[in-house]
Amino acid sequence: MDTKKSFYSPSTVTMVALMFVASAYFLLPLFWIIIASTKSDSQLFSTNPLWFALPFNALNNIFNTSSYDGATLWRWFSNSIIYAGSVSAGTTLISAMAGFAFSKYDFFGKNILFYIILGAIMVPTTALVLPVYLLMHGLNLINTYWAVILPSLVNPFSIYLMRIFWMQEFPNELIDAAHVDGASDFTIFFRIGLPLVKGGLATVALFSFVSTWNNFFLPLVVISKSNLFPLTLGISIWTSLTSTGRGPSYGAITMGILISIVPLILAFILLRRYWQSGLSSGAVKG
Repeated sequence: MDTKKSFYSPSTVTMVALMFVASAYFLLPLFWIIIASTKSDSQLFSTNPLWFALPFNALNNIFNTSSYDGATLWRWFSNSIIYAGSVSAGTTLISAMAGFAFSKYDFFGKNILFYIILGAIMVPTTALVLPVYLLMHGLNLINTYWAVILPSLVNPFSIYLMRIFWMQEFPNELIDAAHVDGASDFTIFFRIGLPLVKGGLATVALFSFVSTWNNFFLPLVVISKSNLFPLTLGISIWTSLTSTGRGPSYGAITMGILISIVPLILAFILLRRYWQSGLSSGAVKG
């Protein structure tokens, strides 16, 4: 078959064009943020929004962002690390254990319980905010780290995803062989099973880290103390203040937004080979 002719076929050209448009759609806001973070307020509103302007104001924006209101940005940054890191680790462990149980054990009500979990995927998170607030208030956890961490630890989709990985990557014969050798279920899970499903673990960890890092509505409801704000909520408050002339400059805000994106980019890069292999494994074997 003539590969050159095949490449220039109408279907291939259409596919490439659609991928280019989709890539531009998702990358354009990031490109704008990078450019805007190097401009002063006057340059933001008077120069080409999609290209750099001279003189560069990036260092000044970094200084203003870092020093504004007693370096509050870095307090919010550390809060986001605590929230996202704790939820990512907890969700990954809970999802791995639940997925292992659903895929390898038989117990009363297993199918019904799993269908309930699948149904929970369809429930909008906004519909759960009021019950979560009332629950956290009843436990006296409002305005604490736990008010954000605890409601985010259990993710139905992550449990469903880990069940698939356990079914595909961990054969039942390994469990039988380990039992013959005298291994306990916890030994099988932690020492034999987890290394075999690391692609699924990385995928769940990455998804939960990103969703928690970008979470805005839950912290808005359960946290009112500014020293506990995550970056998303803190920068939003800054934007509201700046629009009334009482906050930092817009250039400082865009630099803060750029800083908030860096950990997500690093997480994707560091876990790339694991979650890519995990997703491709699920696509091939599913």
